[in-house]
Amino acid sequence: MPALACVDAAVPPPGYAFPTWDGSLPVPEPFSGGTPDSGLHPLLHPTSPWSTDLSASLYKVDGWGAPYFYINSAGNMSVRPHGAATLPHQELDLMKVVKKATEPKSAGGLGLPFPLIVRFPDVLRDRLESLNAAFEFAVQANGYGSHYQGVYPVKCNQDRYIVEDLVEFGAPFRFGLEAGSKPELLLAMSCLTKGSPDAFLVCNGYKDEEYVALALISRTIGINTVIVLEQEEELDTVIETSRRVGVKPVIGLRAKLRTKHSGHFGSTSGEKGKFGLTTAQILSVVSKLRQVEMLDCLQLLHFHIGSQIPNTALLADGVSEAAQIYCELTRLGASMRVIDVGGGLGIDYDGTHSGGSDLSVGYGLDEYAATVVQAVRYVCDQKGVHHPVLCSESGRALVSHHSVLIFEAFSASQPASLELRQNLVYYLDQLTDDARADYRNLMAAAVQGDYDTCNVYAEQLKKRCAEQFKDGMLGLEHLAAVDDLCELVAREIGAAKPVREYHINLSLFTSIPDFWAIGQLFPILPIHHLDQRPGVNGVLLDLTCDSDGKVDRFIDGRSSLPLHELGSIEGGGYYLGMFLGGAYQEALGGLHNLFGGPSVVRVSQSDGPHCFTVTRAVPGASCADVLRAMQHEPELMFDSLKRRIEEYSLGDAKACAISHAFYSMPYLVYGTHLSGDGMVSDSEGSSGVTEEGSGYDDDDDEWDMMRCLSV
Repeated sequence: MPALACVDAAVPPPGYAFPTWDGSLPVPEPFSGGTPDSGLHPLLHPTSPWSTDLSASLYKVDGWGAPYFYINSAGNMSVRPHGAATLPHQELDLMKVVKKATEPKSAGGLGLPFPLIVRFPDVLRDRLESLNAAFEFAVQANGYGSHYQGVYPVKCNQDRYIVEDLVEFGAPFRFGLEAGSKPELLLAMSCLTKGSPDAFLVCNGYKDEEYVALALISRTIGINTVIVLEQEEELDTVIETSRRVGVKPVIGLRAKLRTKHSGHFGSTSGEKGKFGLTTAQILSVVSKLRQVEMLDCLQLLHFHIGSQIPNTALLADGVSEAAQIYCELTRLGASMRVIDVGGGLGIDYDGTHSGGSDLSVGYGLDEYAATVVQAVRYVCDQKGVHHPVLCSESGRALVSHHSVLIFEAFSASQPASLELRQNLVYYLDQLTDDARADYRNLMAAAVQGDYDTCNVYAEQLKKRCAEQFKDGMLGLEHLAAVDDLCELVAREIGAAKPVREYHINLSLFTSIPDFWAIGQLFPILPIHHLDQRPGVNGVLLDLTCDSDGKVDRFIDGRSSLPLHELGSIEGGGYYLGMFLGGAYQEALGGLHNLFGGPSVVRVSQSDGPHCFTVTRAVPGASCADVLRAMQHEPELMFDSLKRRIEEYSLGDAKACAISHAFYSMPYLVYGTHLSGDGMVSDSEGSSGVTEEGSGYDDDDDEWDMMRCLSV
């Protein structure tokens, strides 16, 4: 029997002089008609059996995750650190890594707090080797007369260990770095002292005299540095500085191509792009260099179609245009030897292998490399020009896969109760005539099984009553009765399950800034319980006091994410992972609400009993760190608070609690013993891990001093 049929006439509540309900409103019969679409993914039909294969299909893991991520038989996300060449015993269970990183030291873990970034340098190595193998195969298969040697644009992720790993892994391939600012140039110079002497250091970005001088000095210490002109006026700075320093430069120039692609990433390229020289400016540069007898210094042509190039047809068009410019520069007398095709090698964020959006690409590494090689070879052969060295600035494609962001869902909104409110029908009977008419029409549509009409009258009824409440004609009880009625009708006709709000221990603006800034979507899913049916549709709300701090758009065009009921989770928290976020997110992340960066752990595959080794673990920024970044002085802040505690004679325990709060991360802490002050009393969750391996720096002088101020 429909729930509304169980409602009895009610006694008028206090405060309202309404006549007693006479039962004149119709009691609806059981609803007829078929059950409408539930709004759930077809795989979530409650009568079907569940499996990890269904989870893989639901979250598109086989599309965006191959060949590095998959769901294992235990229902956990796992990592194949060597890609397709990974052997079964080398696969890494992500939940085991998270457990090792976050469990207290007393339980054998590292005590790192959430959120957590897990880096897999083995994946980074495999990406680099795969890119070079793709170009080597294309060179050999097409009879290309030169070779490929790429660079990593450090702006994608400037983390020291990522850059150092890429230089080390890339040494056999003469792999280099690209810098776009003075700090990036300094770190690239330092790292490349340990790399291949043939590796390029490509200098992009705006340049002043100091930038150019640094680049020239790097050539004197054996680094193969190329200064790329982004603006025509930079040429004068390069010429004057090279004469002053006494070092002959190697010069490149960036051309503004006519070729560009649509979408967000393509809007930054083309003739109206921020960087690059027009054809007239290119000719002007050639003329100036000839006048000062430095035309032989011009050796590299650089261009950039835009990030996430969607298909190889567009790529071939752009490379062909650039190759024509390269050949023309050779004809004009420049000592050209390198084409730098820039960035743009995309990755498949949504697993669709589509060439029609910013979220995917319609090609793989082999097709990308073959397209570049074939386009350059064809133009150069036509013009009778020697095949140049091929370079690319592939950052996103190199580092995106190797990093996984792990965060916990600590609570969720609860579905509206099905329990009927007392006096429900009484309050409905006291609505105005027009609202009562909406009510009757709603009931009639429900009885007839006209679900679309039900939705229309439900929305109209709620809107009308809200306006009347604003005018003082209705009370809160009336609004609540209308909401209960509409919820009841929705449940009776089998309407879509309401989307639940899952609160996550994360700052969107710090860890996933591209989602907020440009609408970039990343694969997000639970990293465990994937052998169980997810029965809830949810959106993710972060910790910030900002309405934009919400993830409500997901790959596959979803506005909600299939999740598990938090109450059904046994044996700990509920953990989700954001994948393919290794590029740009950390460098772009801000300090909104003073939430700092996540903890970081580096994990390498090993042949030991747990199949992995933690090579480095570092907690995220403390409250003091983020305060100091905004010009506050934590030591002085603590001192003033300590004096106030002494004035109020509150004892040392309060001062110790405040001291610990400065030292801890800004994120929420669960499962740790709390003192009587409500503060974390045990420091396992925030101990500094700074040495290689799992060593802890318990002797931090600065913070030992602060913690002892109250003693």
